[in-house]
Amino acid sequence: MSEDTQGVSMDRILQEISAVGRKLEGMDNAMTALTAETRSMRLEIAGFQSQISGLVHRVTAVESQVALQTDRDQELSHLCTKLTDLEDRSRRNNIRFLGFPEGIEGTDILSYLRDTLPKLADITFEPPLEF
Repeated sequence: MSEDTQGVSMDRILQEISAVGRKLEGMDNAMTALTAETRSMRLEIAGFQSQISGLVHRVTAVESQVALQTDRDQELSHLCTKLTDLEDRSRRNNIRFLGFPEGIEGTDILSYLRDTLPKLADITFEPPLEF
């Protein structure tokens, strides 16, 4: 090889090395940008995780309140049913005697009935009626 071709080859090699260096610089810049973007994404993800954790606590609290409210609703329904039953039973214990004027019994209805029912039915009860 002549010195001329050796010089051209060396120039060519230096140009290639320089081109590779520029490409490496570009890659380094791109890698730096990717690293910065990755850090930024990590910070965003950490923020999202914090928000999700807060939301999980809030959902848990709401679920507890819903369960408590459901229990209260069931208890209220049970109490309403019980109240209706008691009102119905109370009405069943009310007896109306037709044909008797209002207030004729005075203040002691039991004594009045003990005296009046046997006379009306013409029956004698032994022992006397108990209410």
